[in-house]
Amino acid sequence: MKIRHMAMLAMYTTIALTIFTIESLLPGLAPVSGIKLGLANIVTLWLLLYASQKDAFLCLVLRILTASLIAGQMVSFAYSLCGGVFCFCTMAVLFRIFGKKYIVFISVIGAVFHNLGQILIAVIVLQSFSILSYLPLLTISGIAAGTFTGLCTHYAAKRLTKDQVWLP
Repeated sequence: MKIRHMAMLAMYTTIALTIFTIESLLPGLAPVSGIKLGLANIVTLWLLLYASQKDAFLCLVLRILTASLIAGQMVSFAYSLCGGVFCFCTMAVLFRIFGKKYIVFISVIGAVFHNLGQILIAVIVLQSFSILSYLPLLTISGIAAGTFTGLCTHYAAKRLTKDQVWLP
């Protein structure tokens, strides 16, 4: 990996971490703990659009690991990682099928799968299926959050030219 490439990935990871940190300081969107927009996913979507799946995945994993270490919440690391991997794998497959044109749809499905991944790891960790009762609310919040982050990415991609985009 070239130094410029590593520097660009570090920059995108830092941007994602900054967005994550700012979002974590905002009040919750719903009475259920853990529901948030997932604005750092904009960076993952951006890298899927303009870089490679490998770069997007690396940035995602580094953001989750670093955020968990900095926040001192290693307990939530498994939840974040499982949700992030579910989300990423789904978005990567859909991106290969549909391409850039359907980035909002891809984001929505990714957000729903992020919540599904977190629910599945919760069922395993808590050894209880009662957590599945949150799935309808998390699906609705995933659709809303995925739409918002997808639209943010879509409009940013429309406004910026290739010369204005820093690529790894």
